[in-house]
Amino acid sequence: MTANSNPGAAFFIIPETSRRSFSKISSKFAMPNLLAVQLESYNDFLQVGSPVESREDRGLESVFQSIFPITSTREHLTLEYLYYMTGEPKYTVEECQERGLSYSVPLKVNMRLIVKEQDPDTNEWRQKEIVEHPVYLGELPKITDKGTFIINGAERVIVSQLHRSPGVFFSDETHPNGTRLFNSRIIPYRGSWVEFSTDINDIMYIHIDRKRKQPVTIILRALGFETDESVLELFHTLEEFKVPKSATTKKAAEMIGRIVASDVYLDQAEEPLFEVGDVLTEDNVNQIIEAGITKMTFIKNGEVTTNEPSLMLNTLAKDPTTNRDEALRRVYNVLRPGDPPNEGAAKSLFERLFFNDK
Repeated sequence: MTANSNPGAAFFIIPETSRRSFSKISSKFAMPNLLAVQLESYNDFLQVGSPVESREDRGLESVFQSIFPITSTREHLTLEYLYYMTGEPKYTVEECQERGLSYSVPLKVNMRLIVKEQDPDTNEWRQKEIVEHPVYLGELPKITDKGTFIINGAERVIVSQLHRSPGVFFSDETHPNGTRLFNSRIIPYRGSWVEFSTDINDIMYIHIDRKRKQPVTIILRALGFETDESVLELFHTLEEFKVPKSATTKKAAEMIGRIVASDVYLDQAEEPLFEVGDVLTEDNVNQIIEAGITKMTFIKNGEVTTNEPSLMLNTLAKDPTTNRDEALRRVYNVLRPGDPPNEGAAKSLFERLFFNDK
């Protein structure tokens, strides 16, 4: 304790503290900068310090490159991306914390709009006008020197978390009644998640983006396999059978117990005489011969048994659709509930969902 000129006052001198090591082996490595990972990752995301013309296809640059160019439905307008720019923050970190603001910088993107017109003589599109202009997209949060972000006056940090790797994953479980249920999930790098699952009734369902489940055959119809026969042909071996003229022949006896793989119609009949999945009996064989039917398509013997039922046959029986348009509308209703579908909108949504790289 040291006294000053005032005899009634005193103050303490606290000695400066330093880090002490009690290890027998002295460390020659300095403490690394633990914030460097966050700071370098952010700078790499924006490619800070890189000239506009030499930016690589990564980070924010990669995002814009993957989205643009954008073309109108009539293809007479095209919006192209040129480069992005970031400005300076309007307020300091301390001011943002005091005022409850976000520490951010303005993000502007230079874009080029190409306008085309159609030649009335040749019906070819020709370039009419080109407009280049910077577009303000919004505020981009800026990282502080401490590796944090100021959002509405509060200091936030980015917490790393595990990300499910893209790929195809399979799993199975056993239902309490002993039935083995299977599940598979397709996780893309970008786009909708697609999940397939089976239930205790041996029906396969599909979930798109974890929305309401639908029979998987709806997606197959939407992909172009409209008829039941074309769907079955993907999973089973189909055999074309020549119907004999007499019910007493050995070949007629071979038809008993066969599974029909294609709807059978009589001349000018609206309803089928036999549907996909029907198992023929002796009376059915007599009925077929009497009706004059000459050819039928069956599933190959032995492929569908009591121990190995057909998932597709059971799913087709559950499927309310009969053609591609109905299937596309059904998918649209699931993904856009409450929005009345039309043929063009349903087809466009399906194409964007599964066949558009963007």
